[in-house]
Amino acid sequence: MNLNRDSRLTQIGVDRLVRLKWLKQTASLVLAGNDAATIKSILQNDIRGAFRSDNIDVCGSINKTIRILIKVWLRVPEELEPLRVGGLELLQRLPQEHHIAVNWGMIMAAYPFWMNVSIQVGRLLKLQGSLAAVQVQRRIRENYGERETVSRRARYVLSSFVEWGVLNQTTKKGIYTAGASCSIDDPQLITWLVEASLHARPSGSAPLKDLVDSPGLFPFHIKTIRGETMMMASSNIDIVRHGLDDDLVMLKKSGKKLK
Repeated sequence: MNLNRDSRLTQIGVDRLVRLKWLKQTASLVLAGNDAATIKSILQNDIRGAFRSDNIDVCGSINKTIRILIKVWLRVPEELEPLRVGGLELLQRLPQEHHIAVNWGMIMAAYPFWMNVSIQVGRLLKLQGSLAAVQVQRRIRENYGERETVSRRARYVLSSFVEWGVLNQTTKKGIYTAGASCSIDDPQLITWLVEASLHARPSGSAPLKDLVDSPGLFPFHIKTIRGETMMMASSNIDIVRHGLDDDLVMLKKSGKKLK
């Protein structure tokens, strides 16, 4: 049993607002070859302006925020290392408009709670075109337990979605509508996002159609992709054909670097 994986899948984790620009900056600092101490120092200076004072509680909030950012792009569990390396390579190659997808994939793999909230958001948006925070919180508590901590951290994720621009806050408090969306047709990025989604699932496997159409990827319009194309794009996954048009995608037991 992989204890690190089990812990990652069951923990709530995201206990602060995560701004997209902070996550992008962290990835850029990692790509520049900075070590953890340097990255933390730079982020502390840059993030401090988003907080209103320098008291102990605020300092603690800044450090907790930085801990999340570093866990996404620097100090990942061993099983996520190939995904991290592949994500950094994509950031170097892809245009800026697709960087949101790479950061989304990496944070949902590092913190599956993020994906579980996004799944509820995506389902509600598809069903009724808008959603209430209380609806999401109620569904999340069904999975994580009837605790105020669960509801509070779900609010942090929803607030992060608004900051990322993928949700819009309406004039009614706690009511949201869909925000900006991004079309993705790059086969390697699609394959990498599928791999990231698998890392956020307890089984580590799912039908290809369910992965591409997952409500957990609601901000993205993903082009249909064939299993054979994914096999060429990544050595970290296996494809099992169940029928003429039914591919099961699964993580390999020991992943290798993305091609």
